[in-house]
Amino acid sequence: MKKMNGFKMIAAAVVLVVSLTACSSSGGGGSYPNKPFIVTAPSGAGGGWDKTARSLSKVLTETKLVDQTITVENKPGGGGTVFLAEYVAKDSKDPYKLFVSSPPILINNLKAEGNSPYGYKDVTPLAQMTKDFGAIAVSADSKFTDLKSLLDALKADPTSITLAGGSAPGSMDHLISVLPAFKHGIDPKVVKYLSYDGGGEAIAALLGNNADAIGTDVSSLGSYLKAGKIKILAVTSPERLGGDFADVPTLKELGLDAEFLIWRGVFGPKEMSKDELAYWDKALKSLSENDAWAAELKANDWASEYKNSADFTAYLAEQEKTVQELLTALGMQK
Repeated sequence: MKKMNGFKMIAAAVVLVVSLTACSSSGGGGSYPNKPFIVTAPSGAGGGWDKTARSLSKVLTETKLVDQTITVENKPGGGGTVFLAEYVAKDSKDPYKLFVSSPPILINNLKAEGNSPYGYKDVTPLAQMTKDFGAIAVSADSKFTDLKSLLDALKADPTSITLAGGSAPGSMDHLISVLPAFKHGIDPKVVKYLSYDGGGEAIAALLGNNADAIGTDVSSLGSYLKAGKIKILAVTSPERLGGDFADVPTLKELGLDAEFLIWRGVFGPKEMSKDELAYWDKALKSLSENDAWAAELKANDWASEYKNSADFTAYLAEQEKTVQELLTALGMQK
């Protein structure tokens, strides 16, 4: 009898260990998901990351594509670098904590100043959800009527032209601003770039004649274009955009072999199981095809561009090369 009791105790212990292992791998017991999610915007309220996180969370829960509650948190600091360092250190095994990001996750990891030791390879890219593109714009009364005239002036005397953007040197607006000059054979290090705290301030500088041109995301320029306050000289898309931007040429049309996609996507921790990854592949693909998500895109002037985890990861590897090339040309690579 004692031997039988001992055997039963060992069997019970094995069952307990297996149960605990299953609980820990699913983040709290049972099948995934079984508790609320947190989606972080690594910025303050009101910015692109914040709007993306809140729109995603809203549609995923309202449509029941995810049957757990989703809380959005804001963690600003260092253009996302402060959050990412904390996330990699503390949440690399927590599949209930996701975040949104865009090209700065590449740029911050590759530049020398104010950089992050972490990048997309330290987390799991789950899906790209939206796309936007860069644009070069001037004021409506500018003497520059096309991109060629601006680049010719830059080439003749780089100190005579000031470009502005809504982010720090070496960050996204800076790269967009100097991309045409770089592809035109101009050393981007000699191009004068003024950084402002956000695209709105950069546009104000342009309209106040404190800058000759700006580089920023095209979606932020629509209202100024409609009001006749600016001219957009070029966009960084692979082909012309529609709607209000239909008459704006691409860099490639103008003979410059360059494009720059401003994507926004969803990321999870580095250590995710196949089942957890499959869950988000299904949920986010369904989201991208949902009418409620289409309405959210329209309300925010975003364009849909869905890539699943594998395709998104492959794309990030390609864009990383473009970012590295630009930062190297600027002498700002780490």
